[in-house]
Amino acid sequence: MKKIQYYISALLLVAVAAMSLSSCSEDKLGPTIFPDVDETLDPSSYTYKLDKFLKVNYLDKYNLTFLYKMPDISTNMNYNLVPATYENSIDLAVLCKYLWFDVYDKVGGDDFLKNYGPRIILLIGSPAYNPTSGTEIVGLAEGGIKVSLFKVNAMRIDNFEMMNEYYFKTMHHEFAHILHQTKTYPNEFNTISIGHYDSNNWQDRSEGQVASLGFVTTYASSEFREDFAETIANFIVKTDAQWNRILDLASRGWASGDEDDVTSEFYCYYYYPDNDPNADIVYVSEYNVFTEVDEDGTIHKYWRLNKDKQGNRIVVYDVEDKDEIDGVEAINTKVQIARTWLKEAWGIDLDALREEVQYRQTHYDINELRKQVTEIQ
Repeated sequence: MKKIQYYISALLLVAVAAMSLSSCSEDKLGPTIFPDVDETLDPSSYTYKLDKFLKVNYLDKYNLTFLYKMPDISTNMNYNLVPATYENSIDLAVLCKYLWFDVYDKVGGDDFLKNYGPRIILLIGSPAYNPTSGTEIVGLAEGGIKVSLFKVNAMRIDNFEMMNEYYFKTMHHEFAHILHQTKTYPNEFNTISIGHYDSNNWQDRSEGQVASLGFVTTYASSEFREDFAETIANFIVKTDAQWNRILDLASRGWASGDEDDVTSEFYCYYYYPDNDPNADIVYVSEYNVFTEVDEDGTIHKYWRLNKDKQGNRIVVYDVEDKDEIDGVEAINTKVQIARTWLKEAWGIDLDALREEVQYRQTHYDINELRKQVTEIQ
């Protein structure tokens, strides 16, 4: 199976608008930034119920247009893309509301996303592949205005890990980009891991290696801005067990394994057969994750625990940590900077945000959420 590395990209677009206003002008802003859009809905249309849900819950409430029919002008023509299915668009529309918009309304107040949220959400059915790097775009945040979510047609509503990786985390990642494009985060953040970013080969790094260097994901190690957004998004959506595992990896030394085995990631420990440190090293540990991704985007992860021929667990010897970086301290410092910035710049309590998201991620009934659309008259 082909292994695919995936990432989230933020396009920082700079728009300069020159406006000349007369002191006696009585011109006023209209109620929407989409004045040419015909808001009349056709009750006989197959998509009427979703269209009405989106108008009431996004356009009317947040001045946000939610696109799922993928108009050509809204997409990058460099990629071969297809529209999202109607059924999956319903699921993502109600989940975006429940896990993103409703959360910020509760933690930040009813006007927070009205004032600072995106103005366009675009759903795209397929992924956008970069054949040069072998990476895959799963989200874009463009100029603080537009958020695009890809791979909607591969949604597995029964696979929480996939949903979290591709959609829930992406929502918070992209919104973090929108916020820092509006109010810059402290430059102190950029100095913590300076010299350890790799914009060209981040996808070739292993999870354990980047954690030891102070990054929460491989993509976080690509550049400052992605590190900031990934730190916030992962802290919000990762469970306690998942977050503690990142910190556990960050606390250990790291060593690479068989570079010819591209399906595996090796880190943290050397294992020696029969407790003999002079024996050939076995590069397999209980922390080793073998990952494969199907062409349709399904993620398969295999966990292996190495044992000898008698079934006894092989003794573990620590790998010397030679990077001279306290990965745990680096990650915790980054979280603290993000925590302070969100509070001081935006009035948002990061820990309260995480607590609310953690609860909602495990307390929702998709069939009940769908009724917000399917039971519209």
